[in-house]
Amino acid sequence: MSVRHSLLALLAAGPTHGYGLKTEFEAATGDVWPLNVGQVYTTLGRLERDGLVTADADADGQKVYEITGSGRDELRRWFETPVPREVIPRQELAIKLVFAMRMGIADVTAVVQRQRMATVRALQDLTRLKNDAESDADTAWQLMLDGLIFQAEAEARWLDLCEARLASRSLSGQGRSAEDQAALQPHIPAGRATGRSDS
Repeated sequence: MSVRHSLLALLAAGPTHGYGLKTEFEAATGDVWPLNVGQVYTTLGRLERDGLVTADADADGQKVYEITGSGRDELRRWFETPVPREVIPRQELAIKLVFAMRMGIADVTAVVQRQRMATVRALQDLTRLKNDAESDADTAWQLMLDGLIFQAEAEARWLDLCEARLASRSLSGQGRSAEDQAALQPHIPAGRATGRSDS
């Protein structure tokens, strides 16, 4: 998630205090991604350093941030550039499963089962939110919920596959191996670039 560009997008609507940006960000995303106010000010400091925003004190001495021309150019480039797809093995869950299997310090099947339960709960919560939003005119919020639901569904399917493959190897008496680790990782086409989220 790019906090950096999200703040620029909010500032494109007009100058705002740092705490106001936090409030507007959380309102825009339906509080799905709570934003730490410290992260907001840290990011604003970097944006100011990079010449993408300016900061001036208001009558009460509080900083008011405003996007610059360079900031608008950066925001335009962000909207025009496709987001790189994050390769699954770089995600924390996949890394956790790989190292649990490699090091033998955790029950991999139990890790998968616990994660699947958590993913299904998250999917149920998102589905409830979507049902509540069906009559809402906020199309942006509905689109975001659709994306989160599809991601949760894909993760649940992958965890089902992990559990099935682990059970199959257990029945066949195979121990941990390179093949076991590969079973946890979906096929990644050659040459696929690794994405990276920024702040």
